[in-house]
Amino acid sequence: MLKKFKELTEKEILAIAIAAEEEDGRIYGEFADALREAYPSTAQMFEEMRQEEVIHRDRLFEMFRQRFGDHIPLIRRENVKGFLTRKPVWLVRPLGVKVARKQAELMEMEASRFYARAASRTGDVSTRELLNKLADEERKHKQTAGELEEKHLTASAKATEDESHRKLFLLQVVQPGLAGLMDGSVSTLAPLFAAAFASHKSWEAFLVGLAASIGAGISMAFSEGLSDDGSLTGRGSPWLRGGVTGLMTTAGGIGHTLPFLISNFRLAMLVAVIIVAVELGVISYIRHRYMDTPFLPAAFQVIGGGVLVFLTGCLIYSA
Repeated sequence: MLKKFKELTEKEILAIAIAAEEEDGRIYGEFADALREAYPSTAQMFEEMRQEEVIHRDRLFEMFRQRFGDHIPLIRRENVKGFLTRKPVWLVRPLGVKVARKQAELMEMEASRFYARAASRTGDVSTRELLNKLADEERKHKQTAGELEEKHLTASAKATEDESHRKLFLLQVVQPGLAGLMDGSVSTLAPLFAAAFASHKSWEAFLVGLAASIGAGISMAFSEGLSDDGSLTGRGSPWLRGGVTGLMTTAGGIGHTLPFLISNFRLAMLVAVIIVAVELGVISYIRHRYMDTPFLPAAFQVIGGGVLVFLTGCLIYSA
């Protein structure tokens, strides 16, 4: 059962403060470790913040030892109502630099509120003075973090980290999303149009396209997620990549399937063909924009593949 803050003794308040500083220091250390390869300047900033938390902990421990001895009761923030729940760092990997900075801001805000409340609950003058000082330091911590960021993130460091961020975005989102969009837009053409030509009924063609799109999305999601756990390649979480790939595969197939909800078969076919052309054009642009592929070769490759798959569907129908 969680304790209320007003029920805590001064001994427990100091014990929680010591445990909190230790935990926050470890979190900043984890941030530094997770970001060191891609964002070395930001990692150094978090390393210095970790060192500040160590100093806070030592000051609190010295005060505790003076008043209560060496034995610290086992009580932590999660045992008290009102504290924010901290998600373990390993659950948010691969760690984004913006996520880390936002988390640090929340940690500093919560620490400042805690020390201010703790000081108001403390009768001992020296303890109250220490807690008030720590509250002031935590309030200034955001400014300190800004100074550290300015110190470490020079113009060239920011440019380097921005380029790293762009590469991570390409590896973790754009590439799997593009692969899914291409697969969904192209691979579903054959079964969709074969069913359309065979039945000349919009509803039957829609059901085939829907099944092909969802099936391809599930298949691609598992294929991408199981192909690489990201630990060596740096391509990020397999859950993220698999999810992006699966969703974009389904979206690519659904796009030219939806027109077959139109009851007029000829009109549905016309709209579907137009949407296919738009999809292939969008894929060509994305390849040109993010993958540094010249637009005309990209368009030729994508549209050529789409035409081959479309003709395959027609050949299957005519057979």
